Order: sequence, then C-alpha cells, then structure tokens
Amino acid sequence: MSTVLHTHTATAAGGVNADGTGARPSRKRRTVSEADLRGRWWRFALILAITAVVLIPILVVVVLAFSPSSTSSSTGPTFENFTNVFQETLASTWLKNSLVVTLATVLVSVAVAAPAGYVLSRGRSRAVAGYSLLLFVMQSLPIITSVVPLFILFATMGLVDNLLGLTIVYVASTMTVATWMMAAYFDSIPASLEEASWIDGCSVFGSFRKIVLRNSLPGVLSTAIFAFLLAWNDYLVAIVFLRSNEIFTLPMGVQSFFQQNQTDWGGVMALAVVMMLPPIIVFAALNKYFSVGGIGGSLAGR
Repeated sequence: MSTVLHTHTATAAGGVNADGTGARPSRKRRTVSEADLRGRWWRFALILAITAVVLIPILVVVVLAFSPSSTSSSTGPTFENFTNVFQETLASTWLKNSLVVTLATVLVSVAVAAPAGYVLSRGRSRAVAGYSLLLFVMQSLPIITSVVPLFILFATMGLVDNLLGLTIVYVASTMTVATWMMAAYFDSIPASLEEASWIDGCSVFGSFRKIVLRNSLPGVLSTAIFAFLLAWNDYLVAIVFLRSNEIFTLPMGVQSFFQQNQTDWGGVMALAVVMMLPPIIVFAALNKYFSVGGIGGSLAGR
C-alpha cells in the first residue's frame, strides 16, 4: 500500500509515471494552447488596427495645428496658428459662447432629468406608464423633425440668433435620453434603502436627495457628460438658429474658415484642437468618480 502511494506521489510531484518514464503533456493540450495563442494575436492585431484608425486622424489634426504655414519663417512646431486664430478672429468669443450654452444645458438637463428619472423608476401607475411611452416616442424622433417648427415659433418670440433659444433646444433634445439614463441608474438602487429612511421619519423628497442622489454620482455624471457632448459638438441646430458672427459657437466658428476658393487649414486644425480639449479635460477629471458596486455594502446583514 505504501509503495502504491509513493508511486502516485512521485508521479504528481515530479512528472514520473508508474513505469518510471517521464510524464509528457498530451498533443491535444499543446495544440489547444497554440490555437489559443494564435487567437490572442489575432485579437491583439484587430484591436491595434481599430485603435490606429481612431487615433491617426486625431494625431494628424494635432500635427497640422502645430505645423507652420506656407508663409511662415518657422521650420519646426509652432503656436502660430493658435495665435492667429485668437488674435484675428472671434475664437475667444466663440469659445465663451460654447461654454455658456453647454454648461447651461448640462445643469438644466441634470436638474430636470434626475427627479423625472426617479418618478419613472419608482412610479407604478398609468400616468407614469403614459409618461414613459411619451418619452420613448419623443426619443425615437430625430431632432431635425422639430428644428423647422421650433425656428418658426422662436422667430415670433425673438429667440432666433439668441444663445437662450439655442440652449432651450439643446435642453429639450437631451431631456428624453437623460431621463432614461437616470431612471436606469435609479433602478439599480434598492428601494429598501428609501423605505428604511421613511421609517426614520424622512420624507420622499428627503430620501431622494439624501439616499438616492448621494448613491447616484456615476449616473449623474454619465447624464451630464451626455448633455455636455451633445451641446458642445452640435452643428446642425446652431446653423439653423444662429446668424450673427459674434453669437457663433465653436462648431459654427470652424465652418467660417471654409471659404469658396480657399481654406485656412492651419486655423481650422488649431480651432479643432481647442474644441477637443474640454471633453478630454472633463473625462480625465471625472473618470475617478465612475465606480460599480458603490452601494454593495448598504444592505449587509439584511
């Protein structure tokens, strides 16, 4: 009995069979390992190709923005294009207009979508169901279908060629998706947390503010980033509602560099780099606040 036990122990530890020969890995296992390795290389090559397709245009924009123009005496990278853009055009005004419109859109969208999404997540009635269906129908309609009627309405109200009118359109266009995003995140928060606060004497609004919102930071930030990108990058709505050069946003300002017979590519690329900076800064600053499972321990022991 001890001899058999010793033989099995030696085989497991040193790779020796009962007949004294060394244990060899099966050909089937080696073949599967090689196939898996080849599959990993193919996936790596595919991801590398997709990354190159995404990043190469951005790198080209950055390189051209810092390249000297044909009339410049510089031979290396230069800030000449940025200097010309901000000194000879209204780029600083366009930047300020974009920031004002975008920040107003983000604040209003989040402030309205948060309670609306809470009602959509917790409400169980025919009114809430009808409200949900209405949001779904509005979400399925493209914004271009309402631009012309809104332009006619805003023209009678003096909101054409006005940043306030543009902000109203942006808020309306983001509201449906923002509400759905907030409702989806509120669904992940257990209702028992609110019920416990109600037992402790907290009101419905108080539990929403102190319990739900405090545990919904990733959802709020996702909604804010969605509204930010929609308002910051929009060109279609702006070209319809804006007329004066000093009211332009940055996408409209970039379009003004394209003339009939020539295009200032250095200015275009410099302004494009300026447009890319705020989204990059926003994502870099808010990335650490995105977490999953932040309320996982709230129901421990229940």
